[in-house]
Amino acid sequence: MINNFPILKVEGLTVYQGSYLAVRDVSFELFSGTNTAIVGPNGAGKSTLVQAVLDLIPRSAGKIEILGRPITRLENLRHQLGYMPQNFIFDRSFPISVSELVGLGWVRSSGSNSATSGGETKKKFSFGGFGGWRRAPAESSGHATRTRTSREKSAAVAEALRRTDAYHLQNQAIGTLSGGQLKRVLLAYCLVMPRKLLVLDEAFAGVDVQGAADFYTLLNELKQEEGWTVLQVCHDIDMVSRYCDRVICLNQTIVCTGVPEVALSPQNLLATYGPAFSRYQHNHN
Repeated sequence: MINNFPILKVEGLTVYQGSYLAVRDVSFELFSGTNTAIVGPNGAGKSTLVQAVLDLIPRSAGKIEILGRPITRLENLRHQLGYMPQNFIFDRSFPISVSELVGLGWVRSSGSNSATSGGETKKKFSFGGFGGWRRAPAESSGHATRTRTSREKSAAVAEALRRTDAYHLQNQAIGTLSGGQLKRVLLAYCLVMPRKLLVLDEAFAGVDVQGAADFYTLLNELKQEEGWTVLQVCHDIDMVSRYCDRVICLNQTIVCTGVPEVALSPQNLLATYGPAFSRYQHNHN
């Protein structure tokens, strides 16, 4: 359900990569329950924008608020963010199953952003910045409590995998997954705990047209059920026009923004991509 609560607010965001001006004076807001796509040519600063929004790379100027707080002061609200990068790079020989990977996204309470074991702080496992290892919540050391917590986690992981049509993969090593299967597992990781904001950076790269269409349908269903606010970078204009509520046309700065019917007009696409732009039509039948 869409309402007027701003989940994300960006004001005057400017990002340099070395001496190159990648993003210039970008401002926008995302509201609860919306699905917003960022479109633009290669080199337009789309990935740079979302990485800066999530505080994964430094910004030169601008203010960013998520859930009403400055991005640098989210503290225990970070577990309410989900992030799927364009490329999830990992060692395919690493012995971790699908269930174990999804379980890394589960935390019983808001906690903090690190985990402790044997008095040592572990490095945070993440998909580019959010999720994974966190401090275990304070609880008694009794066997019954540990068993209950384990059951809660197992149930949450199983349900997330079922809802993303990936339950049959639960015992499979992540290194054996196809591109489309891995995307669903990463989505389950984001689903295993309640999230407010889900950021996808070309999450459908490497997935065939039918697989991307199926994923978009699933994402839209989950967005409505969970009340997610989605911000995504996408190259497929047809998919954006079908499934997204709003569009940001970006080429270093915002060229236009609005509902797909307006933002994706031929005039706006020409202004965003330039005269070399060609719109690829896909057969989704």
